[in-house]
Parts: sequence; C-alpha cells; structure tokens
Amino acid sequence: MSDPIPVPTDHPGQVASATPPAPGRSRRRLGDRGLAVAFISPALLLLLGMSVFPLLWALYLSFTDYSATRGGPARFVGFGNYTAILTSAQVHQRALTTLIYVVGAVALQTVLGFAIAYLISRRTHGRGLLTTLFLVPMMLSPVVVGLFWRFMLDAQFGVVNSMLGSLGLGQVEWLTRQRTALVSLIMVDTWQWTPFIMLIALAGLTAVPRYLYEAASIDRASEWFRFRTITLPLVWPLLLIAVLFRAIEAFRLFDLVYILTSGGPGVSTETLSFHVYKVAFLGFNTGTASAYGILMVLVVIVLTQLYLRYLNKLKED
Repeated sequence: MSDPIPVPTDHPGQVASATPPAPGRSRRRLGDRGLAVAFISPALLLLLGMSVFPLLWALYLSFTDYSATRGGPARFVGFGNYTAILTSAQVHQRALTTLIYVVGAVALQTVLGFAIAYLISRRTHGRGLLTTLFLVPMMLSPVVVGLFWRFMLDAQFGVVNSMLGSLGLGQVEWLTRQRTALVSLIMVDTWQWTPFIMLIALAGLTAVPRYLYEAASIDRASEWFRFRTITLPLVWPLLLIAVLFRAIEAFRLFDLVYILTSGGPGVSTETLSFHVYKVAFLGFNTGTASAYGILMVLVVIVLTQLYLRYLNKLKED
C-alpha cells in the first residue's frame, strides 16, 4: 500500500494531511449563540443566586411570621406585616428621620459639589491635583470614615471641640445630643460624598461648548448671565442624575449610623435601614424585617420611576 500524497499549501514547510479524521473524533465547533451562552451563563447563574432568589425568598417570608430563632414552620399571615408597618407610629418617625437625612445631605452635597466643580473648572493650572485631593474622602471605606469622625467629634477629646475651644467657643456634644446627632451624620456624609457630585458636575462643565461662552463674550454678557443661561441649563440634567444616585445611596444608609451613633441618642438618628437591622438581627422578627425590605424596595422603585420621567421630560423640553 502506497503512502498518502501530501497536499501543497500557501506556506512553505506546512503540509496538510489528506487523511480524513477518524470516525467519532470529529470536533464539534460552538456557534455564535453557543459561545454567547457559555460566556453569559456563569454571570447569569450568579445573578440569580445572589439577587433574584434572595428577593423572592424575602417576598415569601414577608407574608409569614417566620423567626430565625424560634424554629418551626412559618405561618402565613397575609398582609399582616405590611399593615402593622404602615400603621406604626415608630415607622413614621424613622421615615421622617430618613427623609430629613436624605434631603439635607443630598441638597448640601449638591450645592457644595457644584460650587467646587465650578471653581475648579475655571482654573487652568493644578486642576488635576485639586480634583484628586477632593476625591480622597470618597475613596475611603464608610467604616473607616465613621471611626475617624467618631474620634474627631468626641465631646471631650475630639479635635473639633479643641478647635472650637481655641476660638473661645463652647463645647458641643456632637453625637450625644438629639439636636446635633443627626446634623453630625449629615456633615460626615457630606464630607465623604460631596466629591461624587463634584466629579459629575465637573464632567458636565467640561463638556459645555466653548463657542457659547465666546459668543456671550462678544455680546458682552455678564458672568451671572453666562452662568444662568449657559452653564446651569447644560449641566443641570447631568447634575440631576448624580442627585438620583446619591439619594438612593443615602436612603439605605446604615454603616455611618452604626459606627457613629448606633441610632441614638434615643432613636433620633435611627434611619429605616438601621431599624430593619434591629428588627431582623436583634429582635429576630424575620418576617416583619422582610416586609420592611420589600416596602423600601418598592418606595425606591416608585420614586426612581417618577424621577426618571421628570428627567425624560426635561430632556424633551
């Protein structure tokens, strides 16, 4: 029997075999669809296991009286948990505390962040260094920020009270008075997250076309006129998106409350997220805590949809 005849190829030295593949050893190639499924499947399974399943499980538990420490089967209670939450005076007080915190912190951060971004955008030298320095608080962990400011705001040994004393001002019990504890939380959150607003506002200010300012200069428009008719209208939609992100983040605040005040003094700084933590992990009322979580998700979804509709309307106008 003679040897197989080699087939000539375009590349010298490469010889293709004319022998057909053995039966049963042919390689099955993945098509585009199969390759996409192979790449997406791990992430999809992780998403289902880490997000969708816990949400559905919490939805089920919210209709029961299940407790993680009591044992035994969970009893179906219908909308009993939801009714008890929505009619509770304690929940109304926590909701008001959360609302004051979200509105106060986000409004302060928006004003300061935009002002800092506007001042930085007008500089020609050192803009990158200033931006980096302002971004440092945002890079820190909230736990680290909470511990840092707990020592800074200490009534006896804190640096802030020492500075006030050197100026001849009285001592302030920042974290142990009901009137000042919530204000302290807003200040600390503003210190950490104002750079986020500043960063987005700075991106919007940089994207404003320069020819608009040049045209305004030719018309001898004042600085305030340029700001009111050019800068603010063009940056405003981007700024509203930053406000949306910060409002959602502030609504579920937990870490700073846990580190700085633990919800006290009394319940003056107890936000809804911290209250859910107490119900779930200190009272072990798992069913009620699940109903809290589902209601908070619904509130965020509804408010976000209304906000997005406003943004779309603003964009169309």
